[in-house]
Amino acid sequence: MSLSKSIAERLRALFLEGTWIANTNYKIILSDVDRELALKKVGDLNTIAMLTFHINYYLDGLLQVFAGGPLAIRDKYSFDLPEIATEEDWQKLVDALLSNAEQFIVAVEGMSDEQLWSPFVKEEYGNYFKNIEGVIEHSYYHLGQISLIKKMGEELE
Repeated sequence: MSLSKSIAERLRALFLEGTWIANTNYKIILSDVDRELALKKVGDLNTIAMLTFHINYYLDGLLQVFAGGPLAIRDKYSFDLPEIATEEDWQKLVDALLSNAEQFIVAVEGMSDEQLWSPFVKEEYGNYFKNIEGVIEHSYYHLGQISLIKKMGEELE
């Protein structure tokens, strides 16, 4: 199996179809979260909606780079969650995350070893492999947070 296919399998397990490492994934954990729970504030923790937006923000921005565009995302905007006024707004955010995850997986799966080891935008940003691995680590970190916040939020009901 090629390295890109192996990485794509890890991403697929993280976002869409597996439970091997975390015993859940984004699709599963968000499947029964409604708008009220997504926006519920638990202590001083970020909300599920905010973390969902945050992960999607990075996937969307990296997809733009994969398509030949500039790296336009900035950390300072990564928690700028737009208003989630309706259940439909919340579902659109979840759908956007899952759609971007699928596109990200397909893009990674199609990368050659040469591209994986090539510089990502600027030499100082490392290579594609390092940045994709960063997405995996970052996304598992926040998946754990979402899982805990979900449990805590359900207990507050």
